[in-house]
Amino acid sequence: MKLTICGGRLIDPAQQIDEQIDIHIADGRVLALGQAPAGFNPERTIHAEGLVVTPGFIDIGAHLREPGPSYKGNLRSETKAALAGGYTTICCRPDTSPCIDSSAVVQQIQDKVELLSQAKVMPIGALTQGLKGTHLSNMAGLQHTGCVAVSNMRQPIESSLVLRRCLEYASTFDLQVVFYPEDHWLKADGCANEGALASRLGLGGIPASAEAIGLSRVLHLIETTGVKAHFGMLSTARAVEMVSNAQKRGLPVTADVDIAHLIYTEAEIDGYNSQFYVEPPLRSATDRDALRQGVKDGVLSVISSAHLPHEEAAKMAPFAAAEPGMATLETTLSQGLVLVEEGLLTLPQLIERLTDGPAKALGLSVGGLSVGQPADLCLFDAGIEWQVTHDSLFTAGENTPLMGQSVKGQVQFAIVDGEVAFERA
Repeated sequence: MKLTICGGRLIDPAQQIDEQIDIHIADGRVLALGQAPAGFNPERTIHAEGLVVTPGFIDIGAHLREPGPSYKGNLRSETKAALAGGYTTICCRPDTSPCIDSSAVVQQIQDKVELLSQAKVMPIGALTQGLKGTHLSNMAGLQHTGCVAVSNMRQPIESSLVLRRCLEYASTFDLQVVFYPEDHWLKADGCANEGALASRLGLGGIPASAEAIGLSRVLHLIETTGVKAHFGMLSTARAVEMVSNAQKRGLPVTADVDIAHLIYTEAEIDGYNSQFYVEPPLRSATDRDALRQGVKDGVLSVISSAHLPHEEAAKMAPFAAAEPGMATLETTLSQGLVLVEEGLLTLPQLIERLTDGPAKALGLSVGGLSVGQPADLCLFDAGIEWQVTHDSLFTAGENTPLMGQSVKGQVQFAIVDGEVAFERA
């Protein structure tokens, strides 16, 4: 399709563009910015006055629930939710059922995604077979089939020798490894941030040192093997400091924080509200402030959604017995705009953490709108208010603490490879 988007405020951090400028698209790629090429006649023109036009958002580590329990979501529902949230590329987690530890599972996902023609899905493969932490997965095969990285999620690898061999193998193929640092044994059966509040509520606490120790172990092995690494969903001030020091020493590491840890603190769980039960747990206000500063400074170059959809029943058990996670793909933009309103980030900084940041972290060929790049775009109205309800969401997940609340900022169009994949009615 030949498409022109005119009159919008174009923000492309990769090119340091923030101005009202038209964009022209043909054959699935950006043809020109500004004036249309001679003889270019668009089949459709989108008048974007009052809208912000950006590269399509990229998410690292959303759970799309397929293959797995369909009552929690599936590729159709969650990629539609992604588009509605402005995400045109999703790097899906490997802890599906079965997990993504073979080329057959990768191919199954890719075939389904191709039929759906919605958001792009780039799988993250399992670092070890079955995520069991004992035997290396066929990383070369996973990479060849289309995995952009490998991860063992929060499943422990007890042997440091096995972990080292995993990183050496990944480094050989220049394959990124995504870590969710945590000492499995210090975490034990905890479900809340260790401290006075958890003690008063009678909930098992997870100390901040669990994240620091897990991070330290991996950093030493990164230094030994030279593997490229990304740390996902950091939650503590100490972790931000450690990643910053590693980057200053030249280690090939990047990191992200999920939107919930930028907005909320452990105070939200007072009253046993299981909608705020997440992994890692919500931490102190001091930790949240350090995470915000890390995003502002670029130490944390990515804001992730950490989207993990659940059915309503999953959150109805007592706090410690409920299932952790939030459905966030469709509300991350709105919550990010809160950070902009509060002066913590500029709008271009927020967009960078949702586009160019994740693209660079995983070495993806998307995330910008220079001439010749894939035409993946998000068009949103930063000022419109909308109410989060079951009817206004496309995700199958019903686990959002924003349910019933009004938020500001909503995606109007999502364009994937030059085609309008989502248009809000």
